[in-house]
Amino acid sequence: MAKTNYESVVVLTPVLSEKMLQEAVSSYEKLITENGGELIHKENWGLTKMAYPIQKKTTGFYQIFEFAAEPDAEIVDKLELAYRRDEQVLRYLCIKLDKHAVKYNERRRNGEFNKPRELAAPDVVKTAPRHISQVAEAKVELLASEEEE
Repeated sequence: MAKTNYESVVVLTPVLSEKMLQEAVSSYEKLITENGGELIHKENWGLTKMAYPIQKKTTGFYQIFEFAAEPDAEIVDKLELAYRRDEQVLRYLCIKLDKHAVKYNERRRNGEFNKPRELAAPDVVKTAPRHISQVAEAKVELLASEEEE
């Protein structure tokens, strides 16, 4: 049976030390792998401002796990139970990814969205013609400029 992809986002309390944060993250990674899950990607967004206060805290450590597991496995239930029991967790969300979300995550990891777009040369960009005769004139101008080069 094919594995299903999941994504889990966890917001941890901002009062954690770096060591405590790493221990919490490694315990969740271990929980995923011990229950038959395959960790695909993990991402630490660091200390980030939240949209609204949670438990009188306005920031939190965001951690994202993307993993694959058998669809009938109880890995998500076990992971959510661990999140609920952990006092360091302010919020969490586990979702099942469809094929489009998996493709998007792959492209994001490969940096496809960070590449700058190529812009056309400014002398080539013209205003759009409003009439068919202007289209013909624009073609003549373009041909004339190509012949000069």
